[in-house]
Amino acid sequence: MRDFVAQRFNILLCSTIIETGIDVPSANTIVISRADKFGLAQLHQLRGRVGRSHHQAYAYLMVPDIEGLTKQAQQRLDAIQQMEELGSGFYLAMHDLEIRGAGEVLGENQSGNMMEIGFQLYNEMLAEAVRSLKAGKEPDLLSPMAATTEINLHAPALLPNDYCGDVHLRLSFYKKLATAKTTDQIDNLLEEIVDRFGKLPAQAQTLIDTHRLRVLCEPYGVVKVDAAPGVINITFKPNPPVEPMQIISLIQKNKHIKLAGNDKLRIERELPDPKARAQMVRDILRSLGTPSKA
Repeated sequence: MRDFVAQRFNILLCSTIIETGIDVPSANTIVISRADKFGLAQLHQLRGRVGRSHHQAYAYLMVPDIEGLTKQAQQRLDAIQQMEELGSGFYLAMHDLEIRGAGEVLGENQSGNMMEIGFQLYNEMLAEAVRSLKAGKEPDLLSPMAATTEINLHAPALLPNDYCGDVHLRLSFYKKLATAKTTDQIDNLLEEIVDRFGKLPAQAQTLIDTHRLRVLCEPYGVVKVDAAPGVINITFKPNPPVEPMQIISLIQKNKHIKLAGNDKLRIERELPDPKARAQMVRDILRSLGTPSKA
């Protein structure tokens, strides 16, 4: 009888390290102590350590008291008992999803650094990675996200409290303006704001002008616009998509426009009104012609 038991049961004594994929084909019996303390994926992995040869295998899940099990522990044990055929891993994963829930993108139960970067940036990073993979490229996790053109009209650019009193509504408009990609989108937002709150105050008009400039500057490779009342500086990125002869022609025709270095235009003109400064920048960029596409 002892020889029969020895031949029938080849038990491997080990810790949970065995679940990492250690292969012992001769082991055909596993006894899992306190199976109620393991997750469903762990139980599935542990059970898969036996039966890796032609011998019949046995998995015993030991618990101290069935009546004292928590509801989730009982569900895990029921699921692992039901799924015993080949290819059951996917169905176990679905059961695990039902038992534990899908989790949350943001919140106290989310692990990692999600709360540090915010939901908007998380979505942008995810979209960038998906675009790279669709293009057949490896996502560059160390490269910075595309930077937005910096616009400074040297004037307050905001929705005043006495114009739009709801702070959540103001934040919503700020977000929509910041993510607008076309002038039409900004015009639609402007129409909505005026329709709800009336004529724009000066600060709100400067906010709209700032985002219109941001959208216009991007195709020209402009990284910064600093428009003070007496001097306007327009800084381009290296090798902008603008014909060099267009810039030279612009400088030759306008004495108040100068080239400051290799990547900056300097416009010396007294323009106290921020709206007029914004219009000046728009006129200069449009005079450079249509930017070439990369």
